[in-house]
Amino acid sequence: MYNIILRGYERGMLVNSRILIEEREEKLSKYAAKSYLSKGRRKPEEKCHIRTVYQRDRDRIIHSKSFRRLKDKTQVFIAPEKAYYRTRLTHTLEVAQISRTIARALNLNEDLTEAIALGHDLGHTPFGHCGEVILNEIHENGFKHNEQSLRIVDFLEKEDTFGLNLTYEVRDGILNHTGDKEPVTLEGQIVKISDRIAYINHDIDDAIRGGLLKKSQLPGDCLEKLGNTHSLRINNMILDIINNSGNKDRIHISKEMKIYMDKLRGFMFKEVYLNHKAKKEEKKAQNIIKELYYFFVKRPEKLPIEIVHRGKDQGIEEVVKDYVAGMTDKYALKKYMDIFVPKVWRK
Repeated sequence: MYNIILRGYERGMLVNSRILIEEREEKLSKYAAKSYLSKGRRKPEEKCHIRTVYQRDRDRIIHSKSFRRLKDKTQVFIAPEKAYYRTRLTHTLEVAQISRTIARALNLNEDLTEAIALGHDLGHTPFGHCGEVILNEIHENGFKHNEQSLRIVDFLEKEDTFGLNLTYEVRDGILNHTGDKEPVTLEGQIVKISDRIAYINHDIDDAIRGGLLKKSQLPGDCLEKLGNTHSLRINNMILDIINNSGNKDRIHISKEMKIYMDKLRGFMFKEVYLNHKAKKEEKKAQNIIKELYYFFVKRPEKLPIEIVHRGKDQGIEEVVKDYVAGMTDKYALKKYMDIFVPKVWRK
């Protein structure tokens, strides 16, 4: 393909490499989402000569402000000092890698899979799930990070009617990567299970490194079935999905594998996610979000000038929710300090 493109440019011709990629997609599984069969964007656009619609969606997500903010948002450990703990960004990249591996093995659309994976957690709050919990409590309309992720790509990134104007399939995968509803594409279903594979395994890794767990505490039957190391567990989970989903219209995991994955996940909730050592700072973090939310609701003039105007149409609570949810851990801490902590007088 690249030789064809190169020869075309050498002759001064504009070669439409997108068409070549779309033709190559004909060799994908009959269950794969073909880019040229996409249900399209909310606002029709002229097609790119170089990239398919799913490749463009992937690029728009990567170049977004919300994607960059993920590097300073908590995964499990709040505001960790050590650089080797996972953040929302590194989690997202691990989900994308696992998802693409599965999609490639099943001959599905890697570009669509990658776009969904890269965008699935854009809506997460600062301070991890504890931030989501408190915003859901205090915001009148509730808060779910998957719904906020969709709101970001649909509106907040460009603050117009269509936002990043992503395709239907990517938007569906982002919205339904968690919850009871299944994504409409197999690529979206891959991201949904890959998200769980990623966080179960890397949270074990971080918990052991952080001293919350010892490897000897992990359930022995889970290790025997899933694998005794981080890489083995991920590999075995991926292989199980591939072996049970080939040439099928739905992504499957074996009953036995699901039993042990669920057991390991339950163990992690008990020993890590609800562990008082890891969570002892959560109430403080939630108080920061709560105080910032109510401060800006009562004093909207203190909001950045570029977003104040949105409150006229959407209500100030919705605008404040967007603003606080979009903060990184560090920025939320800084705003809290600026607003609520007295400054030292220096003459």
